[in-house]
Amino acid sequence: MGRPNDAPSLDDPSAPAGEPPAALRSAHRSTERSSDRAPEVAYHPNRGPVIRRGPADPVRALMHRHRDLCERAVDPLEIAAGLEAHGLTDRTAARYRHRDVFSLAEELYARAPGAGGHTPRTPPPDPGPGKDEENVRAGWALPALLPGSACLATAGALRATEGVLGGEARFAVTAVGALLVLLGLRFALRGGPLHAPGGTGGVTLYVCWLLGYVVYGDDLLTQVISGGPDGNWTAAPAPLLGLAPALAPAAWCAHLFAVRARHRLAGSHGLSEFGAGVRPLLLGVVALFLCALTALLFLAGLGRPGAGGGLVGPAALGVLLFLARLLAVHGFPEPAATGLAAACAVEVAAPFLVLAGRLPGLGVLARPVDAVVVAAGPGGVPALACGIAACGLLAHASVTLTRASAHA
Repeated sequence: MGRPNDAPSLDDPSAPAGEPPAALRSAHRSTERSSDRAPEVAYHPNRGPVIRRGPADPVRALMHRHRDLCERAVDPLEIAAGLEAHGLTDRTAARYRHRDVFSLAEELYARAPGAGGHTPRTPPPDPGPGKDEENVRAGWALPALLPGSACLATAGALRATEGVLGGEARFAVTAVGALLVLLGLRFALRGGPLHAPGGTGGVTLYVCWLLGYVVYGDDLLTQVISGGPDGNWTAAPAPLLGLAPALAPAAWCAHLFAVRARHRLAGSHGLSEFGAGVRPLLLGVVALFLCALTALLFLAGLGRPGAGGGLVGPAALGVLLFLARLLAVHGFPEPAATGLAAACAVEVAAPFLVLAGRLPGLGVLARPVDAVVVAAGPGGVPALACGIAACGLLAHASVTLTRASAHA
């Protein structure tokens, strides 16, 4: 039987001598192409790593990572604040197929009870306007009046007994009054909107120094510049008469900020939206407290011609103390302590620089203090120290207190 003409022949007599048949040449070329492409499949320098797709449900992985947060939360806002505290932003939420952190927190809160095997927990109801809310406010509003009342009562007793009691008796009255002010201050800060659950970072010493300097610092610095100190320092109690009653408006301003920020947190749909709404609220609350503090300082005798002492220094100190306490209340005691410590360092350094300037060749050290005193008087030093520290805390608060995690 004959072969078809188109069938390939391995023994083609028409092929030149020494040359393999056409079928073998075709198979050889195919083998060469295969061997040449094999390394390309195994490795190519321009080819990136193989991308392995993650789980089909990325929210479930996130919920497993933050399981404790999701199970303890009483509402989605608490989960949103916790996620933000862990560094999750609205842009990161897009990886979990959500437009913002609040939407992601709502899904985590809805899925957490089923995932953890717990029944849903309902958030505690907000106290509405009524008798209970008034009782709660009275529980912290009345103690906030105690330091100012004790300070005013002591000042009234000293003025009424002027020329009647001797120096030792007047000192005893002053000591008792100071003790009552401290006790009232401690009792007022144990609760209410100015209570710091996490502590204040050990700022008691800083606060005592700042309050002591506002009473005795101007006269001390004046004596040091004039060649002293002589040892007999004249007290200026007027700043304390304005600062002690300012605890009441400070508590009201802190309460206003906390309540309004919580309302904005409930109605926000993104972290950037919440921050943009809370930042003007913070500035407005600080301005409101400054207005109330200025009025109290003016009534205490500062800011008027011949009153002795300036108004700017005590006002800057009051704002510094308010911002430091506000940061501590919302969980940031470290920057609060840093701001107070910086103000104390400047006030401590001022008289020592003047004393060091008396040494031969070190007169340049006293020039900054002399320039401030010439420009603004001895009260310019605490005004500069507390003012700069207050501006620093305000800048820090405009970043930290506008986060959802600060109001969880």
